[in-house]
Amino acid sequence: MIGMLRGKVWEIYPDRLILDVNSVGYELVVSIDLLSKHRPGQELILHTYQLQREDEVTLFGFTTLQEKQLFLEMLGVSGIGPKAAMSILSALSLTQVQSAIASENVNILTKVPGIGKKTAQRLILELKEKFKHLSSEVVKLSAGTQSFQSEAMETLLALGFSSDEAKSALSKVSSQVDESNTEEQVRLALRYLASR
Repeated sequence: MIGMLRGKVWEIYPDRLILDVNSVGYELVVSIDLLSKHRPGQELILHTYQLQREDEVTLFGFTTLQEKQLFLEMLGVSGIGPKAAMSILSALSLTQVQSAIASENVNILTKVPGIGKKTAQRLILELKEKFKHLSSEVVKLSAGTQSFQSEAMETLLALGFSSDEAKSALSKVSSQVDESNTEEQVRLALRYLASR
């Protein structure tokens, strides 16, 4: 079992990279976030998980042990395979996934391509005990935002944005959407935050 690799990025593909470790190229499936931050020639240390099936061996790479641990915990949930788990880690940060599970926020998880409502509910049901300590932090962050005490605010906080960022984004989009339409508020706020 390969637990860690250190080498230089050799080639980058849409969902994987080749890591040159002492002139041996290891192909690793990694998150889109990780791919976006590295270029060929850069040195990289990856925690790895080796998945062996009858007809193939796949190596998955993670920048932190916590990310690898979350990936393994998601694999333990019925209906979540390695592709879905990596999609979640590509779309959301470690903190965002943990916060969404802890606060039982199905909406955030279903924004990930390929993750439906039932799968998101299963993830929450089977993993929320592991992250329940985080739900109080989300509540604390929400407490100082009376004027924006809304689902949209809670969603942005659970996604890892600061209280100030969430407030700013929601105030910018408030004239474009009805306050009762949480999903549209979040969508426009995320678009605003991404464009800054």
